[in-house]
Amino acid sequence: MRRAPLILGGGPAGAAAAIALAQGGTRALVIERTRETGDALCGGFLSWRTLAAVERLGVDAEALGPAVVRRVRLFAAGRVVEAPLPAPARGVSRRRLDSLLLARAVAAGAAVERGVAARAVEDGAVRTADGALLASEALFLASGKHDVRGRARPVPQGDPALGLRTRRVDSPMLARLVGDAVELHLFRGGYAGVVRQEDGSTNICLALRRSRLSAAGTPARLLETLAAEAPALGERLGGAGDGPIEAVANVPYGWRARSGETGLFRLGDQAAVIPSLAGEGMGIALASGMSAARAWHDGAAMAAASWQARFARGAGAPLAVAGAVRALAEHPALAAPLLAPLARAGMLERLARWTRIGGE
Repeated sequence: MRRAPLILGGGPAGAAAAIALAQGGTRALVIERTRETGDALCGGFLSWRTLAAVERLGVDAEALGPAVVRRVRLFAAGRVVEAPLPAPARGVSRRRLDSLLLARAVAAGAAVERGVAARAVEDGAVRTADGALLASEALFLASGKHDVRGRARPVPQGDPALGLRTRRVDSPMLARLVGDAVELHLFRGGYAGVVRQEDGSTNICLALRRSRLSAAGTPARLLETLAAEAPALGERLGGAGDGPIEAVANVPYGWRARSGETGLFRLGDQAAVIPSLAGEGMGIALASGMSAARAWHDGAAMAAASWQARFARGAGAPLAVAGAVRALAEHPALAAPLLAPLARAGMLERLARWTRIGGE
């Protein structure tokens, strides 16, 4: 008789795995370090493909809120272009998304224990902060960008990427400026994504080289610098000191778990880290959780290694395309003259399609 799988992390990847396992008749245990669902830094945009996955997991997309996104808008070196998305997407806070998915997992039959922090993975078992050792036939590692000792991803070298996030409250000005678009504002060494969410607030996430923060000194001063450097972004930011700024360091964009091991399924950012300008982080989270659950049902712990390699192959092309776009985006003076020709050729819509992830 199979022992129930252990899922480390109650975010979208872990919840998707728990739901898909339950749909196949397996009751998994999810352990989540937070006691209450917060608003995680990463995420905030769900593509049309990701919305379809949410529906397959049993969550009504309408429950995500009214922030429908129909267009992508790009800003670089004083130029702006706009193009329709291949299909409607949504802006949604991680608090809303994670709450709905985890509630669906519980309703489907998964067990969830909150306030349990993992400290290390030892011989396939999870060592918790209180010293307990949780063993299972299979571990679904869904800890997002938080690495766990014993299964940590490589630390990026050189001038690695970091992520910053700030929010702006609902206002008529932001509603007019952003509207039903997801925006990308390019600046030297990085970019900012801007989208309105279900409560009317505007989510502003930045991915940039660490050297830019080092030069500015503090996140608040960095935002002041970027507001002057990219005036359209400055309009969205309002005052640089307006609202808290959250950060995550050493984001290994482009990394994939190319091989696996028996009993370990790496999900979400622990499986593949796509540059955030693709808007496909949540897509990878859900797709990996669902397809790993199918692999478990087909072959239990022994299926993990082959599944990991297949998922890495499937993620290869979207990560490569997103990586190439990111490399160009970090040089807005080079990117700006290309925006209008790319938009006229329909390439923005094609790039949006080419950076979507499949289930395998």
